[in-house]
Amino acid sequence: MELTVRNDNGALVPVAVGNLNTYCQNAHSIPVLSAEQERSLALRLRQHNDLEAARQLVLSHLRFVIRIARGYNGYGLPLADLIQEGNIGLMKAVKRFDPEQGVRLVSFAVHWIRAEIHEFILRNWRIVKVATTKAQRKLFFNLRSAKKRLGWLNRKEVDEVAQDLGVSPKQVMEMEARLSSQDAPFDGSNAEESENGIPAPMAYLADPSADPAQKMELLDQENYYGQRLQQALEVLDLRSRTIINRRWLQENKSTLHELAAEYQISAERIRQLENNAIKKMRSVLAD
Repeated sequence: MELTVRNDNGALVPVAVGNLNTYCQNAHSIPVLSAEQERSLALRLRQHNDLEAARQLVLSHLRFVIRIARGYNGYGLPLADLIQEGNIGLMKAVKRFDPEQGVRLVSFAVHWIRAEIHEFILRNWRIVKVATTKAQRKLFFNLRSAKKRLGWLNRKEVDEVAQDLGVSPKQVMEMEARLSSQDAPFDGSNAEESENGIPAPMAYLADPSADPAQKMELLDQENYYGQRLQQALEVLDLRSRTIINRRWLQENKSTLHELAAEYQISAERIRQLENNAIKKMRSVLAD
């Protein structure tokens, strides 16, 4: 396994080779920077765009990304992917870090790391997004930890969670219903249907492309346009018709130079014949 970090230009940079355990061991073996070392490296990056300083800042904080990513194991996504997304957030934080503010990088970077992991979870946890607004995202990442027991919340617990998170009770109940639901396969197996008696969505969702009226309408349109095109081609002489056919209507289209060599005339003359033929066809189609 090769776990990488991605810079702001989208390039992937390998930081360790081996399985996930090896990566974590390597990350924890990198020494933690002192405040003075961190400030010196950050100033080199900020003032001189020193990429080696940026690399040292990133590598020395990989252990913190792993620690944060482990806290999101409950969403069923690979830990390696969570770490990778957290590394992206770390690199963004390093690029924007200002040592003159008197804050350690880890305190500044934690928000960027969590933001990237949150976005990854929201994109991949479900086929259908369960959280789109700011309030829904806040509920998504806090409702599980706010619940004091398993099972559905009672009214008192709903009110308490809503007050703690600063949202309405209705939003709490809606998010709890979303988190408790499961994605259903579009084409379920026969065994599933026989057990619960509920057909898969494929069995009852309408397919608009299967409408016989629409199919007949499309077929009539294709026949009509085909006849009109044939009428337009018939007004051309044989050479012009062949040029149009080979330049526009065949799957493997001929170039101007190929036709010029075949007819022993210039490519410019072929282009003129092609343009004249198109004008004649347009006049027929406009009638």
